[in-house]
Amino acid sequence: MASTDLELDAPGTLTRPGPVGRVVRIGFGLICLWYVTGLIEVAASVTIGDGDIKDVIWNGIVVGLFLISYVINIGYSRAWKKWPAVASAAVFALIAGFAYLTEGVFQTQTLGRAIWTWEVYLFSHLGTAFLVAGVIGTPGCEMRAFHDLFSRLTGIPTQEHICPVGPLKPIDQWEARQSWR
Repeated sequence: MASTDLELDAPGTLTRPGPVGRVVRIGFGLICLWYVTGLIEVAASVTIGDGDIKDVIWNGIVVGLFLISYVINIGYSRAWKKWPAVASAAVFALIAGFAYLTEGVFQTQTLGRAIWTWEVYLFSHLGTAFLVAGVIGTPGCEMRAFHDLFSRLTGIPTQEHICPVGPLKPIDQWEARQSWR
């Protein structure tokens, strides 16, 4: 698994993405925001008739736990390693454990709402970052898109970060070698 270590590079170190990298970023952003719209559709009730949490909410939990450390560490310039994922999983486990002790079931409205809220934040942040990164051509990781936008608006340089997971780093490296760039 890729490291969640924060390894910021000097401004201008990374190559800006070309058209393929930008389209891929926009595509990932649209997928994230499409998932958020599915979550918004179930906002009124996160459980079904028998009390189970709706599938759309469970669908994002594994991917979310994998991504949360990158979103927090790179997006907020923190060096917290895997702690955002550990803390998130611990909160969910505590809520489920308390529900089991008090109600005899793990899946409750409270657990569903906690996961739902966490996923809406996570995938909204990630989706918006991907869209901004694709539109303005942020070099490296999409989680630095807001920093890059700030830098462009103010003229104050901000640090960059490679994409530690996914296809963006190889795509950007491939595009940088192409003669049509």
